[in-house]
Parts: sequence; C-alpha cells; structure tokens
Amino acid sequence: MTDSHFHGARCWPLPDEPQDAGWNSRYFIDTEFTDFSRCQLISLAIVGENGDEFYGERTDFDRSLCSDFVRTTVLPQLGQIDRRAMPFAQLREALRQWINGIPGQSGPVLCYDYETDLNLCRFLLGGPLPRGWRLENIAARRDLARRTSYLARHGGAHHALHDARANAYACGD
Repeated sequence: MTDSHFHGARCWPLPDEPQDAGWNSRYFIDTEFTDFSRCQLISLAIVGENGDEFYGERTDFDRSLCSDFVRTTVLPQLGQIDRRAMPFAQLREALRQWINGIPGQSGPVLCYDYETDLNLCRFLLGGPLPRGWRLENIAARRDLARRTSYLARHGGAHHALHDARANAYACGD
C-alpha cells in the first residue's frame, strides 16, 4: 500500500490457524479507500452483532489518488451521517476510544473479508488491536445471497457502514 501515511507501515501478520467461530461478540469491519495501488483510507466502519457501531470518514485523504470507480461510486456516498467526517488524527482518536471501550475479556472477534480492511484499521489505530481481540476471515463464510438481499433492501454498496452491516447480516443465523 502506498498511502503517504501508510507507506512503510508495518503489516501485522494474520493468525496461522482459523479462529473459533463460536464467539458471540463478533464485529464486522469494512473500509473504503482511494485505490488498490495508491491506497489511502477514506472511511471505516465496524458493526457489532450486539448493535454497537463505529463509523468515520476521513476528510484529509488525497482525492487525486482516487480511482475512477471510487470517484463515481464511493465519494458520492460520503457525508450521509452527521458529524462522522474528520481529519485523520481525529478519526484515529475516535476509533481508539470506541475500540478500547470494548472489554478484551469479552472475547471480541474482528471479522474481515479483505485483508486491506484489516491493515487499514491497524494503521489507523497506530498498531495492533488491543489485547483480547481475535481475528476471523469471513470471506468464505458469508452467505452471499443474504448479503445481496440486505444491500438490495438498504442500498449503499461500497459505503463502509452499509457494507459492514451487510456482512454482519450475511454471517448471521
């Protein structure tokens, strides 16, 4: 990734073994970013099975790095949620406060479907997840028909919050 803030950042390793999928405190992450080759975070959402949600948009990303797809599909969806757009430093602090409010002893699991989402989250945090958090790759576990039906009803594909909610729904019982 070549975000001017991300360039040279450490990529934390993924667990070698699959995580226990029996936890009941799963949190689903999704991000939007400028481009695959010149990646800067635009927005990040984390949606808990328990209804807790975090969402933030970065106001100081470099729009010139955006792919045509991001310009036409992602950027028009920004600004839908009041008071959630902020500069990188403020977004970092907001995410740190939110994630540190979730007790590690409760066994929280961060569920992701794309490693870039996980790396952008870690970069935004400025390090790894707090102690007690586990990771689960849900890419192969999602019910794609459920995900598609969620997005058809609620719209917002390629909006981090809507996509995170859709993934939570697609992995629900």
